[in-house]
Amino acid sequence: MSSKKAMKQAQKQAYAKHRSNITNNRFGKIKKNLLKGKKKN
Repeated sequence: MSSKKAMKQAQKQAYAKHRSNITNNRFGKIKKNLLKGKKKN
């Protein structure tokens, strides 16, 4: 594998990890908020 290809692949993987972190954090916060809201009732 050429260094150019390796760099592209590494960037893709880093970006995919970054995107999944964003979505996981967003949904994690929503779930926590829902649980907090249910406990109040």
